[in-house]
Amino acid sequence: MAALLQSPPSVSSRWTAIFSPCRVRRCEKLCTVNARREDDYHATLKALQSRGRTPRKSLGQHYMLNHSINEQLVKAAEVKEGDVVLEIGPGTGSLTNALVNSGAMVVAIEKDPHMAMHIGDRFGDTGKVKVLQEDFTRCHIRLHLSSLLGCDGSTGNRPNSTKVVANIPFNITTDVVKQLLPMGDILSQVVLLVQDETALRLVDASLGTSEYRPINIFVNFYSDAEYKFKVPRTNFFPQPNVDGAVVSFKLKQPADYPEISSPKTFFSMVNSAFNGKRKMLRRSLQHFYASDAIEEALSNMGLPTTSRPGELTLENFVRLHNLLVKH
Repeated sequence: MAALLQSPPSVSSRWTAIFSPCRVRRCEKLCTVNARREDDYHATLKALQSRGRTPRKSLGQHYMLNHSINEQLVKAAEVKEGDVVLEIGPGTGSLTNALVNSGAMVVAIEKDPHMAMHIGDRFGDTGKVKVLQEDFTRCHIRLHLSSLLGCDGSTGNRPNSTKVVANIPFNITTDVVKQLLPMGDILSQVVLLVQDETALRLVDASLGTSEYRPINIFVNFYSDAEYKFKVPRTNFFPQPNVDGAVVSFKLKQPADYPEISSPKTFFSMVNSAFNGKRKMLRRSLQHFYASDAIEEALSNMGLPTTSRPGELTLENFVRLHNLLVKH
């Protein structure tokens, strides 16, 4: 891939370098044909059977049957002509189809080799889809995107049209969020279809509640999250036992992150604090810092020395961390 992408002037020309020029010239005609094809229950079942596949609930596989939901996903991400979009787990290609029809150039990561081949066969002639047959939770997605876009994040500038739009297996939501949100130097927005309960917990968890966890600090540190809309379970095949929901993360650029000495140290402190969620911070963090130092820092912040982790906002944790590392 590197040989094909030496000193390209633009995202569009980078993409053309990867795909055959004759395929790119035929894209508009083929995309119009694709636009007429809707992925309903019968089309989805046929696509799976053609590859000898069946959905596995144990892997969180639930295929979208409603093309209008896919269009709403694309709309939520404000995808426009020429955008580069990463899709995780394209499956039969129903969302891929909506993305291609919107004019996006899609990098589709598919773990199942049979479905990766299906995506390649279905969209290969459009010149708009690149398929990576890999397990997203184990692949080096930053390296893939940096190579494709010709950027490494060192300049502090990102291609604002690079996004993630995906209907992901519900059981890898946390892994996906943790891997993507710190990529604000490359990505501008991440829009995911996840379990409704998870979406609410990521976006709306309140201080002092049992739902308030380290992942909320993580999400707020790296992004501005918004709950978009609910997706009833009847839109999936096989039908899950829960509803889905779409959540959008507008990623912050590194220059906009809260000022801390080390993200690794900061999140280690946050995670340790929540390991003893019912404990006071002066106890749950005592293997990091002396209890009197923790009490002094809390007092300087105007907080009770008996504060617990579920009572602190992101800003509180950042200030606490900065005070303690200086102690």
